[in-house]
Amino acid sequence: MGNKTAKIKAFEPATVFIGTILAVLSAIVCMQILGKVGVSANTSILGAIFAMLVSRIPTASMKGFRNLERQNYIQTISSGAGFAASNCGLTAVAILFVLGETKAILPMALGCLFGTAASIFVVGKLYDSSIFPAEESWAPGIATAEVLEAGDEGGSKAKRIIEGIVVGAVGSHFKIPVAAIGITFITSIASITALGIALIIRGYCGQVTGFDLGGTYIPQGFMIGAGAIALIQSIISIVKSSRKNHEETEKNHNYTVTDEQARKTILMSFGIHVVGAVLVGVLTGVLTDMSVGKIILWIIWTAFASVASMMLVGMAAMYSGWFPAFAITTIFLTLGILMGFPPVAVAVLTGYISSVGPCFADMGYDLKTGWIIRGKGEDREHEVYGRKQQVYIEIYGAVIGIIIVMLFANVTLGQGLIPASSTTFATTCQAVANPELIKTLLIFAIPGAIVQLVGGKHMIGVLFATGLVINSPIYGIGVLVTVAARLIFKKKIDEFMNCRDAGLIAGDGLYSFFASLIKMFV
Repeated sequence: MGNKTAKIKAFEPATVFIGTILAVLSAIVCMQILGKVGVSANTSILGAIFAMLVSRIPTASMKGFRNLERQNYIQTISSGAGFAASNCGLTAVAILFVLGETKAILPMALGCLFGTAASIFVVGKLYDSSIFPAEESWAPGIATAEVLEAGDEGGSKAKRIIEGIVVGAVGSHFKIPVAAIGITFITSIASITALGIALIIRGYCGQVTGFDLGGTYIPQGFMIGAGAIALIQSIISIVKSSRKNHEETEKNHNYTVTDEQARKTILMSFGIHVVGAVLVGVLTGVLTDMSVGKIILWIIWTAFASVASMMLVGMAAMYSGWFPAFAITTIFLTLGILMGFPPVAVAVLTGYISSVGPCFADMGYDLKTGWIIRGKGEDREHEVYGRKQQVYIEIYGAVIGIIIVMLFANVTLGQGLIPASSTTFATTCQAVANPELIKTLLIFAIPGAIVQLVGGKHMIGVLFATGLVINSPIYGIGVLVTVAARLIFKKKIDEFMNCRDAGLIAGDGLYSFFASLIKMFV
């Protein structure tokens, strides 16, 4: 496996060569899958499998990839490219395509490139701080690390991973929410329970009561209240601490990012996204259709929403393993409508915001994988160095992903391969603000705020709101059944599922990927 303490550069020629090939393939395939099938692939798990396969090529030049850190770099670049191309780039430009604004597709892609790269850079600066601790769940990151380690060590760990992969693939075939089950074994019980309960409420509300919750703005109102409180809680947690408390925190937790550094990064990220908003606004031409006052408001709102989206998506991903980018972007879109921005300006705002949240979550997962592989922060200098290398290589992967979108977006969208989320965003952008909408949002923001306030740092309010937005009751059932099993059987079932939970996530991801790939050609 090599020397764990050796500082390995991400941009070694062999890593860049193999990584670039895998990044291009990952971007193309993930973009096609999202467009045709409507779901995104688990790029972290796929990247890990790619990295393991590369390390097994029986040539002298590939021998170096037996090192887990190099495998993590390969996994990071392919994951970043696939995520950026599908969840960030294609999702954003497809909104404008649906609205008929095809001339703005390339400028929108350039704006996404800036927003995505900025998001990856910011999470790298905030990771392992008091608000984004490395030791928190980041469940998919744990699963990816366990897959890589199992491939390296073999033995009982590999056996359990393989058992989990087989069960995960079979379960996925029969529409059993195996990924939800796997994630629930790894992540915070409180956070994932809130998500599961809300998913069931949303899924069965209509059948039980005849009331179509999804046809209202109640979930959006709930998210506005919960999101606002979550942001306030985050700000208070890093501003409130005195120097004495800060030193005590560092002593007890050994964070590599101090509260002061985190504060500066958040402020800096707002400035970065002000630049991003001006850039995408000028490139797409939407600023010319508004008054000076509206232009200033649009720029400030786009920057604020981008920072808030990153924070909320990142915290939800950290605690639950689920990143509610669609739900959170919908909230800022809705508020943009209420501010009176023109539909195309709202669409550009939405596209830019949708490009910053997902990659924040993906980078967080990949950094968790690297943190585990590098020894869980025991060697502080090595951890910081490796993390920077991962950030650099993921930005490189994201650039490749967005370039692929620029090259193939018109062809892909012209074939009708439009993500369902983009169609929903485009339709919502054309909605007209009315008193009833505002009333609903304000009323249901109150219970959302209360739940988040009571739930504290585990993002219970935000995750509950996410469940209300998404119509996937089977996922909720899988989550709650697993939570019940963990509470009843406690350590015994956790020990039994050790590594098998990661296998379930991997099996579901691999089956979904190849099943989607087959659907593309059938």
